[in-house]
Amino acid sequence: LNDSLEGDIRAFLTEEDQLHTYDDLTKVNPVTPSTVLKCLQARYRRRVFYTHAGCTLVALNPFQPVPHLYSQDVMKEYHCAPQPQELKPHIFIVAEEAYRSVRGQLQPANQSLVVSGESGAGKTWTSRCLMKYYATVAASSTVLKSQDTVERIERRVLDSNPIMEAFGNACTLRNNNSSRFGKYIQLQLDRCQLLVGASVQTYLLEKTRVACQPVHERNFHVFYQMMNGATDWQRKEWRMPHGQRFAWLPKSDPTIEEDCFQETVEAMCHLGIQAESQRQIFKILAGILHLGNVTFSSSLDESQPCSLDEESRDFLQAAAELLGVSAEELETCLRVRVLQAGKQSLVKPCSLAECSTRRNCMAKVIYGRLFEWLVTFINNSICADKSAWINFIGVLDVYGFESFCINNLEQLCINYANEKLQQHFVAHYLRAQQEEYVAEGLQWSFVKYQDNQGCLDLIEGCPVSVFSLLNEESRLNRASDARTFRVRLEKELCHNPNISWDKFSKEPHFTVAHYAGKVNYQIQEMVEKNKDPVPPEVISLFLKSDNPLLRQIFSDKDAKNQTSKELSKVTVVSKFKNSLESLMKILHNTTPHYTRCIKPNPDCKPMTFQKEEVISQLTACGIVETVHISAAGFPIRIPFKDFLQRYGIIAKYSNSKSGSVCPDEDPNVSQEVKKLLRVVLQHPKCGPSLNLDYEKHNSLVHCGRTKVFLTQPTLDLLEDQRRMILSQRAFTIQCCWRRYQSRRRRSRQISATLIQAAVRSWLVRRKVKRWDSAAAVIQSTWKKWKSVLKSRAEAELDDAKNLAEEDIPELNPVIRERGSVQLSHIQEPVTVRGWPMGLALASAPSITVSMTATGLQKMMSVMATLNLPSRRGEYKVETNQCTQELASIRAQPKGSVKLHCQRSPLLYADRQPDLKSEVTGFNEILLEKTL
Repeated sequence: LNDSLEGDIRAFLTEEDQLHTYDDLTKVNPVTPSTVLKCLQARYRRRVFYTHAGCTLVALNPFQPVPHLYSQDVMKEYHCAPQPQELKPHIFIVAEEAYRSVRGQLQPANQSLVVSGESGAGKTWTSRCLMKYYATVAASSTVLKSQDTVERIERRVLDSNPIMEAFGNACTLRNNNSSRFGKYIQLQLDRCQLLVGASVQTYLLEKTRVACQPVHERNFHVFYQMMNGATDWQRKEWRMPHGQRFAWLPKSDPTIEEDCFQETVEAMCHLGIQAESQRQIFKILAGILHLGNVTFSSSLDESQPCSLDEESRDFLQAAAELLGVSAEELETCLRVRVLQAGKQSLVKPCSLAECSTRRNCMAKVIYGRLFEWLVTFINNSICADKSAWINFIGVLDVYGFESFCINNLEQLCINYANEKLQQHFVAHYLRAQQEEYVAEGLQWSFVKYQDNQGCLDLIEGCPVSVFSLLNEESRLNRASDARTFRVRLEKELCHNPNISWDKFSKEPHFTVAHYAGKVNYQIQEMVEKNKDPVPPEVISLFLKSDNPLLRQIFSDKDAKNQTSKELSKVTVVSKFKNSLESLMKILHNTTPHYTRCIKPNPDCKPMTFQKEEVISQLTACGIVETVHISAAGFPIRIPFKDFLQRYGIIAKYSNSKSGSVCPDEDPNVSQEVKKLLRVVLQHPKCGPSLNLDYEKHNSLVHCGRTKVFLTQPTLDLLEDQRRMILSQRAFTIQCCWRRYQSRRRRSRQISATLIQAAVRSWLVRRKVKRWDSAAAVIQSTWKKWKSVLKSRAEAELDDAKNLAEEDIPELNPVIRERGSVQLSHIQEPVTVRGWPMGLALASAPSITVSMTATGLQKMMSVMATLNLPSRRGEYKVETNQCTQELASIRAQPKGSVKLHCQRSPLLYADRQPDLKSEVTGFNEILLEKTL
């Protein structure tokens, strides 16, 4: 068997040119560590960093920026793809599967994305990409108001990352941006799968790093951001001149990419942290740095407190001012401790070691509570009401497995968290799936895998474990001794094979065999760190601080008024264990999606692949076993009832004679499921490779006792047929609906046409009647007016009869002489009546004017009125009616000439006669008629 396996491996590895095409490790045959490693190496050389491993995605860290791999266009491509699994492996496939599974094929379920791996493997970057993806695809709303809300939430969710990384990440030996705390981010979605809020849960901040940095490592990023990005005014306020050195800021040079102070400040502004609150935050951080430069020297008299040198007093004074407390009280709090003996208080000077411990404890408790306040503020800023969201997608980013030269309580807790996650993966996938196969009657041979339950029993087991013994030692009111505690560990846990001791080592320690390898833990200071003591005088001091924020974070924390005895029972490992159990409860109640980040080399060099480094990680996280089970098993498991409810429509509307399937009517649900599967697999549209009898499809589908086990291709086939039938039914419904709508629209058009015709005919009849009545009124009025005009015109005409009948009074000779004119064809001068109106003479080419001395003024008026130009000593009559508006003579005068100043009522009276005509007068038309 071994010889044949080696031959298969050699045959597989001879096709190295094709190894990079294996995008899923389940296609590797045979599945061995060597073949899996060779396939990953070939893809890494081709700059392909993602590979499927069954239910898990393997991500290799390139250690260099690859911008085109995470662009907006790539996000849209994976989000809009009908089948994202058909595209190249990518972290966006995992994100999209979880996003679509929120409203999944069967039951809506919350999702969890578990990103695991060693420190420096790329977990933080992967989590950042996942959050960016969801903030992009879950923000596509067409409603303007909703879009504004989503954009605001999206911006705040993304802005929480720089703040959390600045205050919680640090540069370590393995990673420039190592998370020194764990966080589980819940992205809250509403019914429309739009992002409406988020919440952040944190686990075990490594606050010891504030006061104690490992060799060749740095403090948290935010301190270096302040040193490199502060303005001169801020440096003056923080008492940080250029060139100032702080003991708690090692390796200040050179700067790294994460040392961006302005990005952190902008993120704070976007989250709603006011400028004054930001100022108070940075003053607290600056006070912590100054506090680290305070050193003590032993006093000659043990009854006296330790002394401070002059430079330390300056730093103490600066720290007190920045923290808003009295320098004297701060110094007393650091050098003297208060002991409670019943109702009496005793003051005891602290030793040199105790002074340093109290100083470090003060810095850690301030930073830890400030970090908790930031997390609470972020949650209040981005978290939605419970009624506003339905489901969530959780992104878990925790510290990776760590093994350094010196490992203490922090590394024990970190590795314990990784053990819990590995156990969750083993329990959920490797063990649970195989046990379910056997319970459902599948012919299955168990695949061996590394179970870490023994290691977890060693760390957290009951009644005796490392944590229980550590808590018991921490609660004893005595000074801890490392060697005594080691002896007790050896005595109580000697039966567990996962723990060992080096009896020849000078430093007391114990070794734990983790799933990822053995780690040596130093016992020295482990008990003190587990106590995490906070002197009550420290809390009392900061409750009186002038800094409102510092006073708030201490008053909020101690609002429960817990007694010191109750606080002493709460240890670091107990709090961390409780928070981790709540996290595991969330993971068990959600659908997990695993992403394994692999670190190709320990030096973080770009495009460098070291086989030993990679193979150890593949073995530790069980990738090979995962591929084995995924290749041979059925990843999709659906209960019979749910299966028939979802896919029974295929049998109902297919051409098969089996008829419809209803789980409520037929008690033999298993037989109905088999009929349905037979219909699906014998569908004429299936390929020839699937058009076989159902009994021959054990490699694609299997009916268990209560569930249907499917492979992904079979599920895709079911979904395609269901989608096709639903599309056909939807098309039929649309046709019927459109036909109904068309008939209804036609009927409405006919009705509307009849109504419109009736209304229009009524309107026309009413309008015609109005026109008839109006025309009758106009005609009668016009006839009356015409008769009036005719009577007036007849009254204006001069004839002999009218002249004879007129009783013309006898004029005075003088007046007659002065007011007369001589016409050329009348011998006797004609008297002009109605003086001084102008004249209009008909058929009179010229006139002779006789004037006397007494009538000179009147004749000048007549000449001005008639506008008589001189021509050959005679005067020609021309009209000036345009300016004077004189009326015209209506007929040829037969006697005296009448002058009228009224407008002519005649219809054809022309006020502006044609000047080119030879006929002169005021009414050319009538003159032509009368001549």
